[in-house]
Amino acid sequence: VKTSIAVTNARTAGGQFIIGMQALPGSPYDGHTLTGQIDQIERLTGIAVERAYVDRGYRGHKHGGKAKVYIAHTRGITSPTIKRELRRRNAIEPIIGHTKSDGLLERNHLAGATGDAINAILVAAGHNLRLLIAWLTALLHALVRALLPQWHPTIASA
Repeated sequence: VKTSIAVTNARTAGGQFIIGMQALPGSPYDGHTLTGQIDQIERLTGIAVERAYVDRGYRGHKHGGKAKVYIAHTRGITSPTIKRELRRRNAIEPIIGHTKSDGLLERNHLAGATGDAINAILVAAGHNLRLLIAWLTALLHALVRALLPQWHPTIASA
């Protein structure tokens, strides 16, 4: 099963959220999954994708949509914005690793292609929920510190 993951490329305080994830039966070539993933993102967010940053596995993708596809380690890119955003693409690799290890994407206990799709979606949802819980915890700690500046808990000695 090939899993196609789309992650935000923006630097946010809460982390990088997984916007779209697909489980594709078999082992399709990365370039063949690009159009479907871009279509999924546009359908879920309602926003047209302008630029897609991909690794070298997507060479020969033949994407015919409106989105401009930029492949990492390609010469001739002169725009500083595109160069900066291509460097930011490298931050996505740890997210893929976390979905495999923490989210247990490697182990699927659900049967068939439908089970693979369900597992992929649940892994993405779990990743996003972990980010939200961490952000809400940090917000709660900041609020408590702001509202109770004089309060310092002491450890009871036994």
